[in-house]
Amino acid sequence: MEAEPDNMVVETTSFADSINVWLIWILPFAGAAIMPAIAKGSKKARDYIAVGFALASAVSAATLIPVALAGHEVHSQITWVSALGLKAGVLADPLAIAMTNIVAWIAFLIFVYSLGYMHGDRDLTRYWFFMLFFIGSMQLIVISDNLLMVFFGWEGVGLASYALIGFWYHDKKKDYVGKEGHMAGGIPMWTAPTHAGMKAFLMTKAGDVMMLAGMFLIFAYAGTFGFKELVADQSWAAAMSQQNLLVPAAVLLFGGAVGKSAQFPLNEWLLEAMTGPTSVSALIHAATMVKAGVFLVARLGPLFFALSALNTGQFFEVVAWTGAITAFLLATQALVSPEIKKVLAYSTGSQIGYMMMALGIAGISLNFTDGYTAGFFHLMSHAMFKASLFMGAGALLHSVGSRFMTDMGGLRKDMRKTYLFMMLAALSLAGAPLFTSGFWSKDAIFASILESGYAYSWPLFAMAVIVAVMTAFYTMRMIGMSFFGSKSKHLEEMEHKGHHVHEVGPVMWAPFAILAVATIAVGVIGFMFEEQLHHLLSEYLLESFGIAPEHEATGRVFLNLNPTAAIASVGAFAVGAGLGYVFYIARKADPEAIGRNIITRGIWKFLYNRWYLNTALYWGGVIGPLAIYRFIWRYFESTVIDGINPAFQGAMAGMSKVVKSGQTGITQTYLFVFAVGIMIVVMLLLM
Repeated sequence: MEAEPDNMVVETTSFADSINVWLIWILPFAGAAIMPAIAKGSKKARDYIAVGFALASAVSAATLIPVALAGHEVHSQITWVSALGLKAGVLADPLAIAMTNIVAWIAFLIFVYSLGYMHGDRDLTRYWFFMLFFIGSMQLIVISDNLLMVFFGWEGVGLASYALIGFWYHDKKKDYVGKEGHMAGGIPMWTAPTHAGMKAFLMTKAGDVMMLAGMFLIFAYAGTFGFKELVADQSWAAAMSQQNLLVPAAVLLFGGAVGKSAQFPLNEWLLEAMTGPTSVSALIHAATMVKAGVFLVARLGPLFFALSALNTGQFFEVVAWTGAITAFLLATQALVSPEIKKVLAYSTGSQIGYMMMALGIAGISLNFTDGYTAGFFHLMSHAMFKASLFMGAGALLHSVGSRFMTDMGGLRKDMRKTYLFMMLAALSLAGAPLFTSGFWSKDAIFASILESGYAYSWPLFAMAVIVAVMTAFYTMRMIGMSFFGSKSKHLEEMEHKGHHVHEVGPVMWAPFAILAVATIAVGVIGFMFEEQLHHLLSEYLLESFGIAPEHEATGRVFLNLNPTAAIASVGAFAVGAGLGYVFYIARKADPEAIGRNIITRGIWKFLYNRWYLNTALYWGGVIGPLAIYRFIWRYFESTVIDGINPAFQGAMAGMSKVVKSGQTGITQTYLFVFAVGIMIVVMLLLM
């Protein structure tokens, strides 16, 4: 299989001709580097220049759109480590161009939003530095043409997330996540910003170590980290397959994606990462960090599928089932969470599970392109509506001063714009039929599973539909608790003190309004948009990896919909959203009544305590090992080691006294000792 067939057009090869591609990730890093110097001159200039660098990166990304639409690519390399033959390079193919524009433009809107949301914060220089550093690192992941450069960006987003999740490092209680006093299995379920940042850093490092091991395992056989080189000469894969190392290496690389994208079992950090500013949450959940893992699978998936003759199907099964388990696990927890940002965090992990499910099913499908397109389409769709929802949630927090939805209620009258645009984005998350992007991308995932021919496609499909029902329910629950019903006691107390809730300014609501409208606009032309994306990625897969569709989807009807998938999509929305409407919007039934039953109360507690996975994590990964270390210190270090040292010291001192006693300086004594020694030797010889 050739990496670059004759019909593949490589736009440029020199650094000068591809400068716009390099600038996509260089500009944010440059902006971060000069932020402290600009801040010394003018705080206001610092804020607008930070936004300007984000815009410049986005414009550089936009210049590549014609290249992608034409089915071309830009590949440029420069010498990096000549002794090892390593080159630094950028690869702007249709996949990377689509992704880099998603990252750049959503990040730019979040930067604009930050002008209002973060106004007056005393640490804005540090904020802008790490936000720009975050974008630059993510763009380095997307644009790099080799795994080693990807890993540099990978560690960059990890560092930035640590700094931004723990941004309010003074650990004031208002910045905590979780309800203070909530315990599960003896473990506190509320978290301070510094603790949450450290937890995110350490948990993602577990995945990073696996990824690093997979990278160097492949390098040991291939002698290169380059994506194009790995496709061009596949002898390394055959050699690894003979040693039964190919699938383990792929799974190790996926381990990095599991960590960064908060998939089971490394999902717990994401649920507590809400301690950072809401603008940071929007960036992490929509454009960076958690999407890095999905993009890595999208980047490497076609490579391993091209090696399917070497039995790489097991790798894709691991991806699909990991996504399915995560989607179900986190959706169940979102059903009961009282914090608006945590509901959205659970939702992110769950929806990324959908993306992993689709990318995994692609590799064990009759048609790789269908699942691949569905997964990437959902990534694009989710980026728009989730960024909009997080920024809308930030507007609520900004006005209400509380992260708990129980402190909200009836806000649609006071915050009409926020309500309108959050509702539009929420409908997309819930998968409202035909006019939202979320409907089309979820339906595409459902159809790809049904048409895959995979032996266990029906269990996967059932899990996907159940998750869709739960998604529609918790989304309507979030909207109902925030905007409908009567005002909470918290709001009444605020108004009594003269603090009236009001709409946020345009600099805050305009960015999430744009994304909310965009997700509906894409939804209105959803079937055409999906068709064009399918065509674009089909050409990319064919020209770059030689992957051609093996069959055309059959049995599809109106708007190219699979009947079973479409019915399931519509039915899931109707059931989930309908129940959410009855309980939380129309208020025709009291959700508290469900908790009065001992069984349902037990289920609620189990879900509220996050399946006790966080408890197991701390007991197994922190408390248990520390107890073992203390035991070793007390009974081995203190008793054995500290006991041996004095005993050895005493023995040596005693021996020295014995030897010293014989050093009298009297000749007769020495002759006596010498004679005794000769007698002992003679007796030993005679025995």
